[in-house]
Amino acid sequence: MKAGTRILIDDGKVRLNVLEAGDDQIVSEVKVGGTVTDNKGVNVPDIVVPIPALTEKDRDDLQFALEQKTDWIALSFVQRPEDVAEARSLIGEKAALLAKIEKPAAIDRLNDIIELADAVMVARGDLGVELPPEAVPPLQNRIVACARQYGKPVVVATQMLESMVTSPTPTRAEVSDVATAIYDGADAVMLSAESATGQYPIEAVQMMDRIANSVEHDPAYQARIHFTQTKLEPTTADALAGSARQIAHTVSAKSMVCFTSSGSTARRIARERPTVPTLAMSASMITARRMGLIWGVYAVHTRDVSNFEEMVEKGKRMALRHRIAEGGDRLVLMAGVPFGVSGSTNVLHVVRIIGDELEKYSRSKV
Repeated sequence: MKAGTRILIDDGKVRLNVLEAGDDQIVSEVKVGGTVTDNKGVNVPDIVVPIPALTEKDRDDLQFALEQKTDWIALSFVQRPEDVAEARSLIGEKAALLAKIEKPAAIDRLNDIIELADAVMVARGDLGVELPPEAVPPLQNRIVACARQYGKPVVVATQMLESMVTSPTPTRAEVSDVATAIYDGADAVMLSAESATGQYPIEAVQMMDRIANSVEHDPAYQARIHFTQTKLEPTTADALAGSARQIAHTVSAKSMVCFTSSGSTARRIARERPTVPTLAMSASMITARRMGLIWGVYAVHTRDVSNFEEMVEKGKRMALRHRIAEGGDRLVLMAGVPFGVSGSTNVLHVVRIIGDELEKYSRSKV
């Protein structure tokens, strides 16, 4: 701490300015007073707090979460890439890691943080406390765009339908806020207090779902989400993902289909924001569950396949079984040969479901 540093308590409701800072005490002036109760947050937006993002209690909680086979771990108060690296060393491959961007210091190292994490969250609560409110919307747009460039899922959260904590309906401004995040191309939008402590949790979820469906059926939606241009890496997998989106649009395919062991192929497809859903099949239940966060992906856990022909048959069968496609529809398939090798996507194939296959697949097992 140093003279002039701001201290914000309880989401900025109480505001102090530091006058003097010694080794064991701080003298501050109350700029905005109020009642301070237990367990309220403290923000110091003017400095990088010289403590790790993970406390000893966090480490214990993290170990417990991993023992429960949690799919995703969200890391709060990330300030630097080292915070993500520390969490990664503790988590290993036991769960996917989502970095919550809620500290101004994280913005300066945003690219490095996104590169290390499996996904990011625009946590607008603390971000809006430590920064002027008008600075948050441009940062939200920047974080979403950056995550999309890296092909990492991005979640927008906090106060999206805040009035529904106590009201059965949201304000029109809140509805527009949720819609804006979806138009920007966020992979997911998240409720907080609305479903954690609110009086209308079911209604809040239903409202969020209706907003998302309304936006995604807007004829202008596809043009809006492609305002953010995702530059393809010079790899075969990226080239095929970009081509697959264009082919699916040109031939009016009903779905993209891929078989993936790590989820990498599904992420590459989602990065291009195709006009149709992606049926992502995996022999790994862990991978299938984690893919639930990825934009436009319908994940299915199924038995492994050993060759391309088997994958084509399974893709058709699963598309019919899960009512993603029907007789006469085209599917665009992506896969890696040889099978079982992560990151080897090198095949793009277009198939049509013919009438004779409908009865055959309806009798077959998964």
